[in-house]
Amino acid sequence: MGKVTGFLEIDRQDRRYAPASDRVRHFKEFVLPLDHDSVSRQGARCMDCGIPFCHQGCPVNNIIPDWNDLVYKGEWRDALDVLQSTNNFPEFTGRICPAPCEESCTLNIDDNPVTIKTIECAIVDNGWKEGWITPVLADKKSGKRVAVVGGGPAGLACAQQLARAGHDVTLFEKNAAPGGLLRYGIPDFKMEKHLIDRRMEQMEAEGVQFETNCHIGVDRTAKELLDEFDAVVLSGGSELARDLPIKGRELQGVEQAMTFLPQQNRRGRGESLGDAEDILAEGKHVVVIGGGDTGSDCIGTSFRQGAVSVTQLEIMPKPPEIPDKEMTWPLWPQRLRTSSSQAEGAIRDWSVTTSRLTGKNGTVTELHGRRLDGKMKEIPGSDFILKADLVLLAMGFVHPVHEGMLDELGADRDQRGNVLADDNDYQTSVSKVFAAGDMRRGQSLVVWAIREGRQCARAVDEFLMGESVLPR
Repeated sequence: MGKVTGFLEIDRQDRRYAPASDRVRHFKEFVLPLDHDSVSRQGARCMDCGIPFCHQGCPVNNIIPDWNDLVYKGEWRDALDVLQSTNNFPEFTGRICPAPCEESCTLNIDDNPVTIKTIECAIVDNGWKEGWITPVLADKKSGKRVAVVGGGPAGLACAQQLARAGHDVTLFEKNAAPGGLLRYGIPDFKMEKHLIDRRMEQMEAEGVQFETNCHIGVDRTAKELLDEFDAVVLSGGSELARDLPIKGRELQGVEQAMTFLPQQNRRGRGESLGDAEDILAEGKHVVVIGGGDTGSDCIGTSFRQGAVSVTQLEIMPKPPEIPDKEMTWPLWPQRLRTSSSQAEGAIRDWSVTTSRLTGKNGTVTELHGRRLDGKMKEIPGSDFILKADLVLLAMGFVHPVHEGMLDELGADRDQRGNVLADDNDYQTSVSKVFAAGDMRRGQSLVVWAIREGRQCARAVDEFLMGESVLPR
């Protein structure tokens, strides 16, 4: 694959960012793409490595060596066909996926993997530019109706696959527009929302009907869907955020990240916030509790809103900058990663627990923390205080919201509170009801959601028709 000696002759080159001083002034994407020649040269670095471990690292089983080779040869149209054979939305993953494929790349043994994510994004962006991405219409209609509840990446992928198999698909979304956390969680500067809109246009042309502002379990009952459709797919995500039960949690200015971030997304698209009070970081000392991607998104959003300072606290120890590849490769390693948002000026601290929050006149003003030792035990006398005008809780999600639709359906749940269904037939304990994405597997990555949506679509197609030509 690629050029046999390419990895020896060509250095790794990746996309760059616009300077932090410029990009924090707006909410637009700031990644600077490579030109076609540079992308082709990067494709040439893909080794003929015998066992392509990148396949193992990629949840959607992207055929990575093949499209690397095609890009190297300048066969961009064929590369797009190969890419879209396994991934419905490579423009999403090409922007926001953490690229476990690159961690699995054989060249990553010495920290110089093929720039897989960059090549993927270049292929699909070029496909849109050239007009090669068009609706894929079913050869014939099945006469079967399927309801997909939840318009995140799992629901979108499932709906698109089922429509291409000839089923009449209606996707129900509680928000004003589909996308899930792609639209109402991930900031615009990481992924602009017109990318979702053009996929929606493609899906509508393929026959998918979107019913937005329709909250199943609130605006319509789940029983209505069971009566009306031949199959129902639950893809509503894992939305119950982990809370912080400490003294001072009730103070104004202590907010969940997933209250703060969607507000900015709604402002960006001119959507009303309704009766909700504006949560803004402008002129404030912001403390983000949680060191993951959601916390990083809070940092970048806070800086763009005009925060005076942003500090990110993580309860876990600081990971090593260079992992022991002999122990970790080709698996995903624990290593120190610095996001573009963190690089914009955030202060990061590890092995910290928050003991209490204090304030004045009902509003938070200080965070009281304590340091932890290597056994995650509090160190006596290590107390410290941070100025905090806005505290954002970004500690992950525990399971899907049970009240409403799930309680009404009565589907079995696993020990973590997720909807119980395996990753073979994706069927729940309720007849003709399926589950996919974070609602089934728990909080995860966009790429895993796409995989689950695709696999669930095949399972639904087999359930309805007795067989399926859809890929897993």
